[in-house]
Amino acid sequence: MSTDLSWMLDDIVDNVPKARHAVLLSADGLPRGATDGMSRKDVRTISAAMAGMQSLSRATSHFAGPGEDRQWNQTIIEFSHGWIFLIGAGQGAYLAAAAEPDVDMQQISFRMHRLVARLGNNLTSLPRVDAQDPAERPERGEDRQEAAGRAGVAITDLDEAVAEVQGARHAVLLGADGLPRGATTGMNQDLADTISAAMTGIHAYSRATSQFAGAHEGTQWRQTVIEFQHGWIFLISAGRGAFLAAAAEHDADIEEFTTRLHQVVPRLDAYLAPRGMVSSK
Repeated sequence: MSTDLSWMLDDIVDNVPKARHAVLLSADGLPRGATDGMSRKDVRTISAAMAGMQSLSRATSHFAGPGEDRQWNQTIIEFSHGWIFLIGAGQGAYLAAAAEPDVDMQQISFRMHRLVARLGNNLTSLPRVDAQDPAERPERGEDRQEAAGRAGVAITDLDEAVAEVQGARHAVLLGADGLPRGATTGMNQDLADTISAAMTGIHAYSRATSQFAGAHEGTQWRQTVIEFQHGWIFLISAGRGAFLAAAAEHDADIEEFTTRLHQVVPRLDAYLAPRGMVSSK
């Protein structure tokens, strides 16, 4: 294993009130350092989950929109009892930090990025994350209205939520089994299936990191946010084990968009019947 860099991670927990832990990991999920107070088992679990999440995030960059620069910036996971932040830390390395619910998010972000700069002598430059797979190509010569309903059921409530926010792009509702139950008009079946598969994995990895954010009874995962250079992807709880994935351009009002998405969740229950029993409105 590479040199243990745990001593450098103390900068975050020592200087950011409400920060809990920090872990440095390689792209293949091997821990390269962790702050005190974490068991080896927890460090290994977090490292593996964060590496898996980052790998799956690459498969979703096209969901956030077309663009030449699809570089991944960060991933944020929100629980009822805390936050987890993941950023790049050099060639094939990532830095994860956990904090309490009322942490100063700007302060912890500043400390994390400053630490990455300090790690520059030990780790090389941040890799670019660009989508190149054929499945990630945007639709060509295809009218959005012509593609309506191809993801299964076109959900009017999702169409309205997306239409109300400038820069919002798509949304797809996934059942507890990870299969799409419906989507916004214009999302084709291939895109819905690809995103559903990736988001199911990201959801599982997100939940696996709960202990990192803090040990509490009745913990609840709320959302996972992935930021790319060209856009955003949101994964939020939709009740009954289901979740809602949505995407927006980078300059969209993400606070307004997430508010709209959370408002629409209670109206999606009718679409969460078992596969083959979806009711339409």
